[in-house]
Amino acid sequence: MRDIERAKALLQTEDCSCVLVKGDIIYTSRKAGIAPLVEFLSSGAGLNGFSAADKIVGKAAALLFALAGAREIYAPVMSGSALPVLRQNGIAFSCDTLTPSIENRAGTGPCPMEKAVAEIDDPAQAFTAIKTAMARRANGRGGNL
Repeated sequence: MRDIERAKALLQTEDCSCVLVKGDIIYTSRKAGIAPLVEFLSSGAGLNGFSAADKIVGKAAALLFALAGAREIYAPVMSGSALPVLRQNGIAFSCDTLTPSIENRAGTGPCPMEKAVAEIDDPAQAFTAIKTAMARRANGRGGNL
């Protein structure tokens, strides 16, 4: 079974939110939102060449997958703003549903992480902007995720 197929199967059967697979190495997370990607990148885990399955991929997640060096991405839900990022970075992708945007958890507006990277195309700059937005939320100064 190919790495992307294994990642997709684990996402669907193991109640994970994010799965990264490369050969015998598998990373999984059940955390919500973009937190798993931020944690994987912050930990220094070498993710270059991994295939990934994530419940929702918007531009913010796409930029982090690009920074990580992901090879291929699957998501049940993917936003149109993620596609140019994935294409520019040579990341193969597939999804079940393509949506114009990613909403916050309350469904009252755009996801704050998507807002944080709306004008950013550089993956490293996006990582910094996302960590800043997450810190603001943790301090009670952000909107709904």
